[in-house]
Amino acid sequence: MRLGLLGGTFDPIHFGHLAVAEAVRYEMGLDKVYFIPSGQPPHKKRKVAPAEHRLAMVRLAVASNPYFEVSTVEIERPGPSYTVDTVKEFRRLFPQAEIFFILGMDALAEFLTWHRVEELLTLCHFVVATRPGYPSAVKGGRGRRVTVLPVPGVAVSSTEIRERVRAGKPIKYLLPEAVEEYIYAHGLYQ
Repeated sequence: MRLGLLGGTFDPIHFGHLAVAEAVRYEMGLDKVYFIPSGQPPHKKRKVAPAEHRLAMVRLAVASNPYFEVSTVEIERPGPSYTVDTVKEFRRLFPQAEIFFILGMDALAEFLTWHRVEELLTLCHFVVATRPGYPSAVKGGRGRRVTVLPVPGVAVSSTEIRERVRAGKPIKYLLPEAVEEYIYAHGLYQ
């Protein structure tokens, strides 16, 4: 079994996240991709939407794809959401699985500052998805522990969506319709 893990704040989840997950799933032959909203993101300096809202939006966004699952492991675990702990938990839950942690070029820039990064590097494979607007700092294709994978991307960011909501601008076609409706129904990012 080959499992992909896509962690993040997902504040909010958008088509860029979904496009990356689907492209990596296909290109790497993954059986499932788990979306893992962080409980307490350790690298975020700004206030994020409550975990229950971010989790609900992720569930809405992935509902139509049978290859996508949602994990609450980071939301249920107290304290900061460290990737090393999440990967260890998935290795415990799925001891026979190959684990592939998916990250974008933007996350790669902070990677060496992650908690217990040396240990993390021994626990799983990494798939670095190139995205529009982020130059590739990593050369090459498929390495033993790191694969750089160009994926067709959607040039949208969660920051841009939050700013557009605050400014009263439309966000239609930047994220799934159900997520857009949820944002407005719950008055998020205003």
